[in-house]
Amino acid sequence: MPTFEYAPAPESRAVVDIADSYRLWIGGEWVDGRGTPFAVLNPATGEELSTVAEASEADIDAAVAAARTAYTRVWSRMSGTERGKYLFRIARIMQERSRELAVLETLDNGKPIKETRDFDVPTAAAHFFYHAGWADKLGYAGLGSDPRPHGVVGQIIPWNFPLLMLAWKIAPALACGNTVVLKPAETTPLSALLFAEICEQAELPPGVVNIVTGAGPTGQAIVDHPGIDKIAFTGSTAVGRMIARSIAGTGKKATLELGGKAANIVFDDAALDQAVEGIVGGIFFNQGQVCCAGSRLLIQENIHDDLVRRLKRRLETLRLGDPLDKNTDIGAINSAKQLERITELTEAGVAEGAERWDTGCPLPKNGFWFRPTLFTGVSQSHRIAQEEIFGPVLSVLTFRTPGEAVAKANNTPYGLSAGVWTEKGSRILWMADQLRAGVVWANTFNQFDPTSPFGGYKESGYGREGGLHGLAAYLKEGSVA
Repeated sequence: MPTFEYAPAPESRAVVDIADSYRLWIGGEWVDGRGTPFAVLNPATGEELSTVAEASEADIDAAVAAARTAYTRVWSRMSGTERGKYLFRIARIMQERSRELAVLETLDNGKPIKETRDFDVPTAAAHFFYHAGWADKLGYAGLGSDPRPHGVVGQIIPWNFPLLMLAWKIAPALACGNTVVLKPAETTPLSALLFAEICEQAELPPGVVNIVTGAGPTGQAIVDHPGIDKIAFTGSTAVGRMIARSIAGTGKKATLELGGKAANIVFDDAALDQAVEGIVGGIFFNQGQVCCAGSRLLIQENIHDDLVRRLKRRLETLRLGDPLDKNTDIGAINSAKQLERITELTEAGVAEGAERWDTGCPLPKNGFWFRPTLFTGVSQSHRIAQEEIFGPVLSVLTFRTPGEAVAKANNTPYGLSAGVWTEKGSRILWMADQLRAGVVWANTFNQFDPTSPFGGYKESGYGREGGLHGLAAYLKEGSVA
């Protein structure tokens, strides 16, 4: 049969100006960092995009002081209606600058432009719109008649969804009357620094939002600072444990959204072509660098061969390459370190006896790349079935009965998300009740909305983000109505 090649459809880099260097955003001003500046790379090419300041402990002191002053003198005294106006303004500016934000996020993170354009940026703006609407209604949210903010919130976000995780954290914090000191990941700080410009454009009062850049020590300085009232962290389970130990006994509140090893469960009565699309979106979206990625595929035994055959055929149509090309499905891995982690675990899968298959597509010479990969013959004891790979790697297991599917799905230290594919509504409800996962999707996967809470059980952390449950995490209950 004739095949057709896709003509390149590149997005222009000219829509965004990346400075040669960036400073810290503290107290409404750009200030020099006292640490050692570090380079930020484009993971698709390995080229240096910019140099970014590193915040020292003294810089964190300054940021917390600025946030405290803004909280006590301005933000906590402002009516919810006035706070909401600022959030609405930020949301509108994000929409107006959406193309700029999408291109910058793709350059900095390596994910395809169609994902940043159609998901990351619109959803980030939606979080600000949603929480702006709550700012003057907190007394009616069922959180007591006089819910109050914590004060100064320290927020640490990961590199897989830099702008979206910023919105998940900052929007509810500001809506509830808190002020913020936020640290983006060291490999992807540029969209957070552009957000600081958006705060300037929105004329947000100085010190309400402070952006400090750096690596692990900068984040630790935020966690340990006595002027921080609450910590909000998204990232690895290992770092989440360190944070929990650090704040134990301090009285600081925390929400921790950590790792995952989600099971995507397909029964023999599922619409298989629809399920294939959900499986592909569940694990290969953002190169599998998603905490709730459906990295374990549990297939009912009698449809295993058919579904795997369909899945392989679909994977061969995925296009890997330039993330700025609008045709690209699979972009670059975020860093050399993450690529090493993915490579190590896939090699372990082969060594332990699983059968590896990939698309065999050519990889660009520069940057960090990994082909979409499928493992069959996986057992529960394999590392690839237990450890979070955080890459475009899918492990396939089988089951015979719903009870066996639940047992295998729950046999993991994590409990962030799961998916169920079946035509029976009663089975969906039973499975959702049995699965130890914070989010269970039915006949879909990786669907998000600002109104819906997100979070997990076990080593996937505690607390929720989004919806009323997410608001509650940024408030102290007042008197009960």
